[in-house]
Amino acid sequence: MSSNGYMITFGIIEVLFSQIPDFDQIWWLSIVAAVMSFTYSTVGLALGIAKVAENGSIKGSLTGISIGMITHAGTVTSTQKMWRSLQALGAIAFAYSFSIILIEIQDTIKSPPAEHKTMKKATLLSITVTTVFYLLCGCMGYAAFGDEAPGNLLTGFGFYNPYWLLDIANIAIVVHLVGAYQVYCQPLFAFVEKWSAKRWSKSDFVTAEYDIPIPFCGVYQINFFRLVWRTIFVALTTLIAMLMPFFNDVVGILGAFGFWPLTVYFPTEMYIAQKKIGRWTSRWLGLQILSMVCLFISIAAAVGSVAGVVLDLKTYKPFKTSY
Repeated sequence: MSSNGYMITFGIIEVLFSQIPDFDQIWWLSIVAAVMSFTYSTVGLALGIAKVAENGSIKGSLTGISIGMITHAGTVTSTQKMWRSLQALGAIAFAYSFSIILIEIQDTIKSPPAEHKTMKKATLLSITVTTVFYLLCGCMGYAAFGDEAPGNLLTGFGFYNPYWLLDIANIAIVVHLVGAYQVYCQPLFAFVEKWSAKRWSKSDFVTAEYDIPIPFCGVYQINFFRLVWRTIFVALTTLIAMLMPFFNDVVGILGAFGFWPLTVYFPTEMYIAQKKIGRWTSRWLGLQILSMVCLFISIAAAVGSVAGVVLDLKTYKPFKTSY
């Protein structure tokens, strides 16, 4: 079966949600997405534990997938294992590439207490919960399936009983991705539109807002530039997804390129500047070492993920092969 129909449907939904003007107006969508994330993660974790109990043993090994293992992509070689291991670093990094939305969130929360205090608590809590959940899901999934563990944990359970539990988890994934798309894209939308409004301040196409009354919902302010550019953006991302349906590889690439500069380098440099930390002091050296280690991790993850895409492209036919 082809997944193109699902991708097109997802793109149409995102075109509609992308017309929400501002980041602060999608708070409800963000909450729904977070609840959905907890839902499918909990289901996956519970089914993983149940599968381990059913097997009566823990599958897999400390060294990961076995050389010579036959997968959908062919026999696993030592080179492929190395690329996939590096790609996994990118997938992990992607889970922490939240820095792009931190400033937007801080800009929309109420005070008192001071915004930075609220953000510090929220960031600590979110990182802790994310790490615990992902580690548990990853470890229990590997313990349940071993070398045959799928990229999407839920697909490994097949027609597991109760069926409705898997249905709920898969629906939760779809709803979560709809919300996550908006949470990550709205800051980009806002940046482009603010820059365009300054660049073409006298253009009605770019700056003018028109009121459209919507029954039972009030008045919606439409901006033609926002409508056109956001629609084109969603259409392009949908087309790219259809051209490259390699979820784990693409996630690894995005994580690799976004993790170090946005999550590590810029925050570290801003902290050094704000606290006036002197060069070659112990704290400055510690922060620079941390930054360099994360840079090497990002480079390794990028290499592995790109290699993974290259391997996939050898057996892939655009708009025909489904992954």
